[in-house]
Amino acid sequence: MRSLWRIPRLLVAVVLLVVACGDDGGSAAPDTTLSAAAEEGREIAQQYGCMSCHSVDGRDGVGPSWAGVFGTEVELDDGTTVVADEEYMTTAIVDPNAQIRAGYRGIMPERQLDPAEVEAIVTYLRELGPDEAAS
Repeated sequence: MRSLWRIPRLLVAVVLLVVACGDDGGSAAPDTTLSAAAEEGREIAQQYGCMSCHSVDGRDGVGPSWAGVFGTEVELDDGTTVVADEEYMTTAIVDPNAQIRAGYRGIMPERQLDPAEVEAIVTYLRELGPDEAAS
């Protein structure tokens, strides 16, 4: 009988975890129309759980927001800065610990994405609208 009480507690814990970590950050930035390639990238990012850590509306989370970051200068944890261009974004996806953004920990898991999936995600990041929070 005692073990039956564990099931509701476990269920509550799982629900709380999903609510806390499962926010997809929104499917697209507000008022953003995506190309077919970017929409594919958004779907791939959702499929792989990227949006449970990265938002597209300017809110920081476990990982930095993707909103309006493409083409901007970002600071890395070693104090250097880089432009968040196609090369940087591709590296961040393929080898997430190569260049860690300042203020974040290197906890992003490596994913086995094919080059077309990576390209689609980068296209999505490029097409996201400006970071409204920074305006």
